[in-house]
Amino acid sequence: MKVLILSCSTGGGHNSCAKYIEEELVSNNIECQFKDFFDIVNNKAKELSSKIYLSTLGKDGEIFKRVYKIGEAYSNTGIKSPVYLANKLHKKAVYKYIQDNNFDLVIVSHLFPALTLTAINKSYGYKKINFIAVATDYEPCPFFEEAKPDFFIIQKGLEERFINKGIKKETLVSTGIPISSRFVKTAKNIRDEYNIKNEKVILIMLGSMGFGRVDEVLNGLLEEKDVKVIVVCGSNKELYNNLLKINNDKLIVLGFVNNINDLIYSANIVLSKPGGISSTEVTVMRKPLIHIFPIPGIETYNTLFFKDRNMSLKCDTKEEIIINTRMLLNDTGLQEKMIKNQEKYINRESASDLVKLVLEKYIKKD
Repeated sequence: MKVLILSCSTGGGHNSCAKYIEEELVSNNIECQFKDFFDIVNNKAKELSSKIYLSTLGKDGEIFKRVYKIGEAYSNTGIKSPVYLANKLHKKAVYKYIQDNNFDLVIVSHLFPALTLTAINKSYGYKKINFIAVATDYEPCPFFEEAKPDFFIIQKGLEERFINKGIKKETLVSTGIPISSRFVKTAKNIRDEYNIKNEKVILIMLGSMGFGRVDEVLNGLLEEKDVKVIVVCGSNKELYNNLLKINNDKLIVLGFVNNINDLIYSANIVLSKPGGISSTEVTVMRKPLIHIFPIPGIETYNTLFFKDRNMSLKCDTKEEIIINTRMLLNDTGLQEKMIKNQEKYINRESASDLVKLVLEKYIKKD
C-alpha cells in the first residue's frame, strides 16, 4: 500500500493537515508521500497562487470576502465552474505522477487536487484513482460539490450542509479534521524556556501568514496583572519586527514556529484566527478559545460553528477582544464549560480514525 497526500500552499492550514495525515500514516507503517500539488503540475503556479491569495487579504480581507461570495453564488448555480475547468487541465500530469510512482490511494486536503482527480476519473475511468478528500474547515467551501472522491472526511454536525450542496450522504465520514495524535501526546510545557513563573499565559495565534491587527489590542491585554502574552506572527516579518519594538517584559514575540502544540499546551487561554486547522489544534488540546480577526468567508463560518456550540467566544471589535480576554482569563467556570463542549464535539482521534478507514477500505487482508 502506497499513499500520496496532496495539498496546496494557499495558507498554511491545508499543508499542516496534510502533514498530520502523513505523520499518522507513517506511525502506522503505511508508506506515503506528501507533495504540494503545484510541484507536480506547475511550480510557477505555486508562487503565483500564493501571491494571489495574499493579495486578497489586504484591507482586512475585504477582497477575499467578495471573491468568496461570488464563489458561493456560482457554486449554487450547478454550472461547471471555472475552478473545475482550470484544474482539469492538470489531469495528465497528475495521472502520470500517480502511475509512475505506483500510488494506490490519494488523500487530498485541498479543493484543487480533488477536482483534478475527479477529472482524471471521468477521463480514465477504466483505471480509476481511489482518493479521499478532507474538508479542512467547518463549512463546505464553494465548488467542493464538484469533487467526487470515494469519501469526504468532514466534521460531525456538518452532514446536512454537505448533503445540501449535492454531496452524497454515503461518501461522508464524520470523524473530524485530522490532527496527528502526536500533536497532543508529545506536547510539553515550555513555560520555563520563556522565564514564565506563576503568570497566566495568553497565546495569540495569527495563522501561518500573521493576519490581523494585533498591535491595536496588545496595549489593553498587557495592562492585565500577572500575565504573559505570547504572539505567534507566522511568516509576517513586518508584524514580527514591529512587535519586537514594544518594550514590555510581559510580551513574547515569535515568528514561524514548529512547536505550536507546546505553546498551546503551556497557555491558559488562546486567542486565534479562526482557521479550520488552527481552531482544531486548540480544541483537541482542550484550551479556552477566543476567535479573533477572521478572514471574511470560510473563517466566518468556522467562527459561528464554534460559537454556536459554546466552544469559543466570538469577537468583532478590538474592544470585545480585550473585554472577553479579561473575562475568560478569570472565569474558570466559563473555561470549564468551553472545554466540556470541545470534548463533546471535537474528536482527538481524527487522524487515527482516518487511518482506520484506509486500513478497512483499501488494504487487502490475506
